[in-house]
Amino acid sequence: MNLLIFSDLDGTLLDHASYDFAPARPMLAWLAAQNVPVVLASSKTGAEIAGWQARMGLGRWPAIVENGAALLEGAPDDTGYRAIRAALTTLPAPLRAHFRGFGDMSVAEVAEVTGLPPGEAALAKQRAHSEPGLWSGTEAEAEAFLAALAPHGLSARRGGRFLTLSQGGTKAGRMAELIARFRPELTIALGDAPNDTEMIAAADRGVIVRNDAGTPLPRLAGEDSGRILRTTRSGPEGWVEGLTRILRQTGIATTGEAHG
Repeated sequence: MNLLIFSDLDGTLLDHASYDFAPARPMLAWLAAQNVPVVLASSKTGAEIAGWQARMGLGRWPAIVENGAALLEGAPDDTGYRAIRAALTTLPAPLRAHFRGFGDMSVAEVAEVTGLPPGEAALAKQRAHSEPGLWSGTEAEAEAFLAALAPHGLSARRGGRFLTLSQGGTKAGRMAELIARFRPELTIALGDAPNDTEMIAAADRGVIVRNDAGTPLPRLAGEDSGRILRTTRSGPEGWVEGLTRILRQTGIATTGEAHG
């Protein structure tokens, strides 16, 4: 089965509130038995992703970390993160005050804003390539904030909870690197947030997983043709729903074969 799957984590393969992925376990086991790579693509750090790969049995595959800033392969280098933090210190105080990044927070504060237990919150602070944070200003102030960071080579992407700063790289860009490496016949991408849209659109088949707690995704071009579908369920149940529908439509497997 020459299939390659790219999946977001929070709100997609993981429940938005509880971070549970139990409903997806049978599908993940079935995919593993078929030797289908499932590449996790998330805003999470390499340290966090490695833990989820271990829990899900996905450790043999690469992963896309920190919103596409890098691939999880080899030892992390935090040079990029230190440059982001240095750039923040150059901003006018009124603009800087509206952005509270993970580097500005204690482990307890990161745990509070993410809903993660303290141990995982500590891993979320071990950043190498990007800085997520809470934005408290207006849209106009956000534009000024990003314009001030642009000369430092920084840009931002919005996810389900955070505004994330990085020196570039997207989930879709890393996805293209892995497609060139694996040369699959079919690619499937699943996500729930605005920072997933490029990845979903770049796949042969895409799945927008329902997330009533997040920012609604606009209608994507591939939805009219049926290349991209939306699920009726959320989180891991929606993840299974979307994959099952595509596997049935493409003749790869029926619902029962896929996760029964």
